[in-house]
Amino acid sequence: MSLATDLAPAPAPASAPRAVGRLARRWAPGALGVVGIVAVWWLAAATVLAGTTTPTPLGVAQGFARDGIGFYVTHLSVTLEEAVRGFLVGNGLALALASLVLLVPALERLIMQVAVISYCLPLVAITPILYIVIGPPPAGEPSGTAVVLAGLSVFFTTVVGAVLGFRSADPASLDVVSVFGGGRWQQLVRVRLVAALPGIIGALQVAAPAALLGAILGEYIGGVDRGVGPALVNAGQSMNAERAWGIALVCGLVAGAGYGLFALLARVATPWSSGGARTGQDGGAS
Repeated sequence: MSLATDLAPAPAPASAPRAVGRLARRWAPGALGVVGIVAVWWLAAATVLAGTTTPTPLGVAQGFARDGIGFYVTHLSVTLEEAVRGFLVGNGLALALASLVLLVPALERLIMQVAVISYCLPLVAITPILYIVIGPPPAGEPSGTAVVLAGLSVFFTTVVGAVLGFRSADPASLDVVSVFGGGRWQQLVRVRLVAALPGIIGALQVAAPAALLGAILGEYIGGVDRGVGPALVNAGQSMNAERAWGIALVCGLVAGAGYGLFALLARVATPWSSGGARTGQDGGAS
């Protein structure tokens, strides 16, 4: 063996165990919380709520098996399409208006008032009005009422998050753009958009579950024959508690998946934000 080989530093211990340990520490509290909630639910359903229609977790699982995955795909696919459409329209309009606030400051008061009004609107109360204006959808098609409610559900948080993010830009960087002849548009594209990215993704993270909830609310009066809303109504009318709980749990999982997707996007797309920096520090420390 050569001298260089003999003097070479010993290889670092395998990082796989440490990575597993980090994942365990990160996910263990959440997993224990879920187990605790299921245990309390099961105990309550078997004791103090035994005389009610509250099903046990096993009963919900058995009801899910009886209905089959096709039942949930059939109804959830329509609701997801409505939620995605509303998510795109509501957030797209919110980002456009937030950008307009920076480009035309005189419109800020008007735009923020519109955002606040949209947030204060009682969605349940305006649903019949929207249904009368929009009308029922064709058979098997998504509900326009549900799409509008999904868009309204996400509009306010994205406007506020985007405006605050745009304003968090470094003044020195904005001055550099101005010195080189750039106007408000160049400042927005080259500086403010980068600074606002963590805030925008954070707003979208909150908007994902909100869009699903808005779509479900819109389906109650949206005139659709398929979707989570009609499925919940039918389950309630037939007193099928297992199906109603199963639908609610599946919707919760889907909403959580949407939230987690944007959380992952934030870690990948904005490594300079606090979460990305903390992750990098943790990785460096390990």
